[in-house]
Amino acid sequence: MVTVSGPWTNEEMEQFLSTETVPLRLGCRTPADKPWMLSLWYRFVDGVFECATGADAAVVDYLDYDDHVSFEVSTNEPPYCGVRGNGTATMTADEDKTVLTDLLHRYLGGTDSPLAERLLAPDRREIQITITPDRLHTWDYSNRM
Repeated sequence: MVTVSGPWTNEEMEQFLSTETVPLRLGCRTPADKPWMLSLWYRFVDGVFECATGADAAVVDYLDYDDHVSFEVSTNEPPYCGVRGNGTATMTADEDKTVLTDLLHRYLGGTDSPLAERLLAPDRREIQITITPDRLHTWDYSNRM
């Protein structure tokens, strides 16, 4: 069961995660047991974060090595606020690129762009990364700023 703490209600947290379109910052460990951080587009569905990446991305090897992750979704402009936490990542093939297509709509407004065409190319293999949180913590510096 996920532990949630911080100033926001669950509803406020879910509203933030469904409307904010900054990337999720993902912390993981490499096979050399070194920390690594990267940014991924996400959607928050039924209490989990769903991300997409190419099957040949280094993060696939990293999450195969160690599926424990940390993450943060936060605003880039004051007043700063967001959600951070930790959990476990699982990966599955996204043969139909369903998650990727949804993310292209969420972040780019559709699939009519050179980037979308490249990412949706038939020969490109796609992986869905699902992050199941163990802990979520909201934070909001609005009152400080």
